[in-house]
Amino acid sequence: MTGTLPETMTAIEIKAPGGPEVLVTANRPLPKPGAGEVLIEVAAAGVNRPDVLQRLGGYPPPPGASDIPGLEIAGRIVALGENPGDLKLGGEVTALVTGGGYAEYCAAPAAQCLAIPKGLSLTEAAALPETFFTVWSNVFDRGRLQAGESFLVHGGSSGIGTTAIQVAKAMGARVFATAGTAEKCRACEELGAERAIDYRQEDFAAIVKEATGAGVDVILDMVGGDYIQRNLKALAPDGRLCFIAFLGGVKAEVDFLPIMLKRLTVTGSTLRARDVAFKSAIAENLRENIWPSIETGTIKPVIHETFPLAQAAAAHRLMESSGHIGKIVLTVEAG
Repeated sequence: MTGTLPETMTAIEIKAPGGPEVLVTANRPLPKPGAGEVLIEVAAAGVNRPDVLQRLGGYPPPPGASDIPGLEIAGRIVALGENPGDLKLGGEVTALVTGGGYAEYCAAPAAQCLAIPKGLSLTEAAALPETFFTVWSNVFDRGRLQAGESFLVHGGSSGIGTTAIQVAKAMGARVFATAGTAEKCRACEELGAERAIDYRQEDFAAIVKEATGAGVDVILDMVGGDYIQRNLKALAPDGRLCFIAFLGGVKAEVDFLPIMLKRLTVTGSTLRARDVAFKSAIAENLRENIWPSIETGTIKPVIHETFPLAQAAAAHRLMESSGHIGKIVLTVEAG
């Protein structure tokens, strides 16, 4: 670690489980990078639904992770732990972390760091890791989406949704999405969805079956609840349903017969608690398959609004309002 770094930093703490007002600024010791880690001076940090769940007390950090919220960052490497791989001091990277992102400095596993795609600012790059790692792991690794297949993502105007639409389109799939307003549906179609479905007005299962003839091959769902049975109806034979959240509830009464008759696969996953080796493999796939499309402008992060780090509570209020299209990002002033 260099001698020019401060001993303490400003970070956002969760003083107690509760509403956005429990996010407060605090002074914390500077993290020290461990073996295989680097210390990043944070320029920007993405805001994600898991951060909200953690603030509410429903998603505690895994053992050994920072209690400071924030799962993705971008910035400059200012210190190296042992065995940092090819990373160098002064390099600019974006990184997936298990916590600690809402701060001026954050330690990150070197294997979960990716170079900033050419043409992107650090603020734009901070909007990449959480959604891109999640989409790749679930849509392509677990969901096995192939070029020429069809894909439906729920919550198409969310950070996950705007990412999934673009990535699936770039990989050669037919893309459908659901969203809750006409404005959000238009945004989904501008990003590459063949058809965006207003879930408040339309039956997504009927629409995708009419459009494809048999249903879609892969569904990425963050709703759960009463969507589960409708998802099974919307899937084509040998289709795959991938859960990443249950905003509509974790329980439902389900008729399992379509799973047998159509040979469906129902799966799901969480990312935060997975080990570095698992996330490193995703990073390699993103570097090889997705980063070139970001650099050519085929795929781009969609940022709805940025807030200074000290206004993390306002960022959470916006996220909980669901009034955003794309990502919400916190920016950190250079010290």
